[in-house]
Amino acid sequence: MTEKERLRFRKGDGVAIGAVILAAATLLIFFLLDARQTEGPLVLRIYVDGALIREMPLDQDDTFRIDGAYRNQVQVQDGKAAITESTCPGEDCVHSGWISQPGRSVVCLPNRVEIRVEGRPGGEEVDAVIR
Repeated sequence: MTEKERLRFRKGDGVAIGAVILAAATLLIFFLLDARQTEGPLVLRIYVDGALIREMPLDQDDTFRIDGAYRNQVQVQDGKAAITESTCPGEDCVHSGWISQPGRSVVCLPNRVEIRVEGRPGGEEVDAVIR
């Protein structure tokens, strides 16, 4: 095979490129529509041992402590939340940083604490029902 034959554009190449562009456009539209559905006030939910102990709007600045086997300080500021101080070993929860997007969470395993950003308060929407 010569160099010119290997570099020629074939019909299948155009079909493959078109399929990739179509898939990318479909994903872009899906993500843009999904982003519109999550607009509105976000909620920070705090769980200890799997039980919800506090729920607050993410746009309400506050700082509070969670006492247990260890102590965690949770700070909510400018629509973001983080565990800013902890007495647990390693302080991995502090190093997790700030969260602000729905579905994101910070977990302190030694103290069994999870802070989670979720969608609209009180309006739990069902994704699917399985029977």
